[in-house]
Amino acid sequence: MTAQSVIKQFKALPPRQRAEVAKFVVESDDSWIPESFRRGMADAQAGRFADMDAILNDAPPPSHRRAK
Repeated sequence: MTAQSVIKQFKALPPRQRAEVAKFVVESDDSWIPESFRRGMADAQAGRFADMDAILNDAPPPSHRRAK
């Protein structure tokens, strides 16, 4: 099956079924997500981020704060 045949079949589907297929593709294939975004999300999940208000107000990032 070629991509062109899949596209042709997709176009022939009723709107509700096209929406189901589109949802499946978006949820099942993350190849369209940029690698830089994936790295950012991994950093956020690992707690490697800083509060922008603190950064903009000259406070050092959390990893550089001294323990008291």
